[in-house]
Amino acid sequence: MGLRIALFGQAAFGKDSLVRLIEQGHEIAGVYAPPAGKRPDPLAEEAEKRGLPLIHHKYFRRKGEAIPQKVDEFLALGAELNVLAFVTAILPPEIVEAPRHGSLCFHPSLLPRFRGGNALAWQIIRGEREAGVTVFQPDAGVDTGPVVVQKGGVEIRDTDTTATLYFDRLYPLGLDALCEAVAAVASGTARYEVQDESQASFQGLVDDTVARIDWSQAAEVLDRLIRGCDPQPGAFAEWKGEPVRCFDGQLLRELAPEAPPGSVVGLREGRLLVAAQGGCLSIGRLRVGAGGKVPAAEAGLGEGDRLS
Repeated sequence: MGLRIALFGQAAFGKDSLVRLIEQGHEIAGVYAPPAGKRPDPLAEEAEKRGLPLIHHKYFRRKGEAIPQKVDEFLALGAELNVLAFVTAILPPEIVEAPRHGSLCFHPSLLPRFRGGNALAWQIIRGEREAGVTVFQPDAGVDTGPVVVQKGGVEIRDTDTTATLYFDRLYPLGLDALCEAVAAVASGTARYEVQDESQASFQGLVDDTVARIDWSQAAEVLDRLIRGCDPQPGAFAEWKGEPVRCFDGQLLRELAPEAPPGSVVGLREGRLLVAAQGGCLSIGRLRVGAGGKVPAAEAGLGEGDRLS
């Protein structure tokens, strides 16, 4: 038996969630996607192609309170379940709790660990070895509601960036988990497991305060920081008064340059080699100042330069 669903989401994950839910036989009451940006949003494009009701809102609350017109607009859809697939906007309880079956939300970690908006990045930065996905019923807290479906067992590799961990392995797993949870709600077999607060952790956003490279830290710590901040915001140091953001990082444990940490010790196969405590960082791409990402060999840095 299908449900009448309001889908909130964006990007490719939102689009693929929409397609899978329709294939499962659910009716889409409406699709909420972000306002149009420089590039078309895949979810919005798919909804338009299928002739589904498409709604664009950046905000649903004003000064912490639900915007009445947007709540009324939502209630008019008559949704039985909300599905939150890659949602960054904060939805008020007047929308989250309104449908008969409430809401389901996707999160890219094994809750209750790594709550928060940058869970993927923090798992790499903190050196976690296992990742997974959770579909839960949101409540008033941040990623604190009861779990409906959880899938783990995904190895975090020493070469993973936030992008590779998500797109290569957690993305398809997340789609499966989300559709499994919706099917369980539809069949009346869903179980809602309260999260174990003794195991909970919350990490804030990965901003430039987090992303700044501290050369007093060990090479393996900096390697995780660079990979965790790739593709956004880019772990950075400074050179000639400008930020230099590092992408496509690798740790070369076999190299232990005697140069001070942060010193460029050469290029190898187009990759910049930078001395660190207990190893060497190999960087494939850089962004200097406000410029775009370029191959490290084209960024202008060379042997003897120092990243502060």
